[in-house]
Amino acid sequence: QVQLVESGGGLVQPGGSLRLSCAASGIIFSLYTMGWYRQAPGKQRELVATFTSGDTTTYADSVKDRFTISRDNAKNTVYLQMNSLKPEDTAVYYCKASKVFTIPYWGQGTQVTVSS
Repeated sequence: QVQLVESGGGLVQPGGSLRLSCAASGIIFSLYTMGWYRQAPGKQRELVATFTSGDTTTYADSVKDRFTISRDNAKNTVYLQMNSLKPEDTAVYYCKASKVFTIPYWGQGTQVTVSS
């Protein structure tokens, strides 16, 4: 079956960095658009960044120039490098795999807390 497993979350001080990873199995990883989303308490889940199978990336305005999404198709893994973290980046971060005409897959999420 399909599994997306996120890791790398934790507690970090404002201005710090974290690198999230999402390891996928059960899919042909290179054919999927991979994305990172986040959900803060009391808020809707929102897009953070995506990386298509055609190597196109997109970012939410709130994270541009601070976050970088990358993928390694040989390792079936997508990453999110997060720099200059702010308290408002605190959320559960989810990995998503999507492809046209198929149901998307989600990971279980990893908590990121930015606090002094």
